Amino acid sequence: MLFDQQAISTRELRWLSALNDSKQHDQATREELYPRVLASARAVAVVSRSVRSIDADGLHVTNLGALAQALERVARDGCLCLVDGFAVPDFGFEQRAIIDGDATSAAIAAASIVAKVTRDRFMRRADTLHPGWEFATHVGYSTPEHRAAIARHGVSPLHRMSFQSSAYQQLAL
Repeated sequence: MLFDQQAISTRELRWLSALNDSKQHDQATREELYPRVLASARAVAVVSRSVRSIDADGLHVTNLGALAQALERVARDGCLCLVDGFAVPDFGFEQRAIIDGDATSAAIAAASIVAKVTRDRFMRRADTLHPGWEFATHVGYSTPEHRAAIARHGVSPLHRMSFQSSAYQQLAL
């Protein structure tokens, strides 16, 4: 996500101040913020990875690679890339990792909104393609309902087989 601070109006600054970690907003607020983020951003990139690549490389490594690829798409000469939590592998631009960045940086919070809304929309579409796992309800989080659906139906093609969670230990995957 790339913002041009000189081009952002006072009105836009007001709603930008409402940005926070996407998990701190309810779905309706995230959906309301999403088009505003897109309209205010100079560049936005969304990168996704397949379940197979996550299982092969691990979630953390895969996430950092996807983030580096997204930053390569939006970064411009002379910019400082802010990332939430962990520095990404070198991608040719200066970066600063900020712990809890989505709670302290509007740019990181905006990226968090775009990522969460995009993922939730994907999960709602996945619900129609893979009925029975209730993806639209839990949007991939390990809720009791999610675990119950796996216990009933087994895993879907969207489930990561490498996922290690004490919540899943009771399930025969």
